[in-house]
Amino acid sequence: MTTSAQGPLENGLALCRVKTWLARRLVSLPFSDHCDPLIDRPEDLAAVLEHLEREMERGRWRSLELRPRPGAWPEAAGQTESAKFCLHTLDLARPAEQIFAGFHASSTQRAIRRAEREGLSYEAGSSDRLLSAFYSLLRLTRRRHGLPPQPMAWFRNLIACIPSTGFARSGQGATIHVASKDGMPVAGILTLTFKNSMVYKYGGSNAAHHSLGGMPFLFWRAIQAAKALGVEELDLGRSDLDQPGLIAFKEHLGGVRSDLTYYGHPERRADAGRHGPAARVAGMAVRLLPDTALDLTGRLLYRHLG
Repeated sequence: MTTSAQGPLENGLALCRVKTWLARRLVSLPFSDHCDPLIDRPEDLAAVLEHLEREMERGRWRSLELRPRPGAWPEAAGQTESAKFCLHTLDLARPAEQIFAGFHASSTQRAIRRAEREGLSYEAGSSDRLLSAFYSLLRLTRRRHGLPPQPMAWFRNLIACIPSTGFARSGQGATIHVASKDGMPVAGILTLTFKNSMVYKYGGSNAAHHSLGGMPFLFWRAIQAAKALGVEELDLGRSDLDQPGLIAFKEHLGGVRSDLTYYGHPERRADAGRHGPAARVAGMAVRLLPDTALDLTGRLLYRHLG
């Protein structure tokens, strides 16, 4: 920030220090898809960035990454692009029937109707029971992708630090949404809600039951519940540009796509190391790990990431 010690707080840029034996980075913010600078004037932003560059030159940090939303970064900032993604958002201020009409007729509308015919149930909250069901589904999905799951402690901390008193009553904070068939969870998502915006952060599903339409049904029910609470926007989060399936799913929900560019240095590729031989071998190994070893891998790995 550029505010004097005696004056009122006028601006700021939130960053976190990722400092482990593998990493020493400044990130705004870790595990967040985007974080806007709370700065109105380009000259103030320039002053903040100059300070960060001096910190880098002193060798205190190996890299810096800033993650503003589209349109939140003045051209005068002059920072180097470090990675590119796409971001999808959905306008919830419209009538529910208009939102549903914007869903893809085949892959989304039909899937929701199939889920309703199959009698899928919907439940939302932040109880340990729902968290356990969600985490089991998340682990299945991460295993399919050859990746370890985020630590269970991460989700417990999210719920503790961004508490929700129950989505049906307040809708604010961290909320778990689960779709079940005859009492068996088949799809789950975790959302963060503040004021009039809801953010989709994590999701998981049982591939053996994808034909039931659990995930489209779950989003539709979460959207309906959010609208009842006055939520006006659903942030569907970022997608890597080489994830056409995920991008298509969000666009079939009616999500509007925009470019999401990260800035900082050194420059990195969003897909660096993800498609080489080593990454393929690691993915195969992860898929074979028992649950306890898979969870341990996630606990050891994610403290270095973000």
